[in-house]
Amino acid sequence: MHEAMGFSTRAIHAGQEPDPLTGAVVPPIYATSTYKQDGVGGLRGGYEYSRSGNPTRTALETCLASIEGGSRGFAFASGLAAEDTILRALLAPGDHVVIPNDAYGGTYRLFDKVAKRWGVAYTAAPITDVDAVAAAMNERTKMVWIETPTNPLLNIADIERLADLAHRAGALVVVDNTFASPYLQQPLALGADLVVHSTTKYIGGHSDVVGGAIVVQDAEIADAIAFHHNSMGGVAGPFDAFLTLRGIKTLGVRMDRHCDNAETLAEFLAGHAKVAEVRYPGLATHPGHDVAGKQMKRYGGMISFRHKDGEQAAVELCSRTEVFTLGESLGGVESLIEHPGRMTHASAAGSALEVPADLVRLSVGIEDADDLLADLRQALG
Repeated sequence: MHEAMGFSTRAIHAGQEPDPLTGAVVPPIYATSTYKQDGVGGLRGGYEYSRSGNPTRTALETCLASIEGGSRGFAFASGLAAEDTILRALLAPGDHVVIPNDAYGGTYRLFDKVAKRWGVAYTAAPITDVDAVAAAMNERTKMVWIETPTNPLLNIADIERLADLAHRAGALVVVDNTFASPYLQQPLALGADLVVHSTTKYIGGHSDVVGGAIVVQDAEIADAIAFHHNSMGGVAGPFDAFLTLRGIKTLGVRMDRHCDNAETLAEFLAGHAKVAEVRYPGLATHPGHDVAGKQMKRYGGMISFRHKDGEQAAVELCSRTEVFTLGESLGGVESLIEHPGRMTHASAAGSALEVPADLVRLSVGIEDADDLLADLRQALG
């Protein structure tokens, strides 16, 4: 698939050539654990065991690399399996990482409860402030971990500036691109060394499969990830790879609708008497609006806002919606609502990453915008 072709063309075709045996236009689900060898060491297509490689997963990984503009992609059983593989493959005891001070709760838990016990230190810093990130780095800093937009406060990091800062210090840059998706943002082209995703979210897009991904450009980094991908074994199974690949085909059209709906709802919330603050990069009042406009195609489908009447009112609001479903996760075709402080980010309670208690997070789906507006209007009262 020619890399000059458009995003959606590559999303539909990269790694997904018709099956040479039958002409099937969709890659088959290779539900096999092992492969017949043509003599000892004579592997057909390089396949020997499905932890090491599976044709359905290869199709997904090829497509992921194409849509992120990388040289190699790797598909995992979950986003956190992908994150853990990055840490194990590229860090060692004694190393230090700068992470966002409003990182996803699962990422914080991985650093604070798992990697720290292994000897990897971290410092949380406001990822919006390049000087603050620089101040958080030290002679042992080997990695700067970026989310943009961040989860759940929708802060925006300037990927180019942070990549320049990190590289001058000899550190790698990882960008969690889950909230933006490859359709809206291309971190590798902006200087990132690795991109990581929870493919459970926008890439899969239908709330029916859990998965993760890493995409890289540098061959040496790719080899290290590949070795640990196989050695640690947190790989995507063929059924999960099939579902994720099916989701990618419609990523472009879905993201446009997510953005359309989110822009409409953000404007509504910004003018509502019960809303103290709206966090959406598409609003001109958002502090990261200009940077987001520079590095993103559009502003995404995630909105966070603070309820003027405090924590209990925010919690009760989450239970009053009818079209928005109360639930964790995000990025599916259906709209979700949640209270981060008591749900997705509960693991960050009492830490520097604790989120405001009056915060509500919306994953805006692709339903009719008028129905979503009506639902929020009645829930807010």
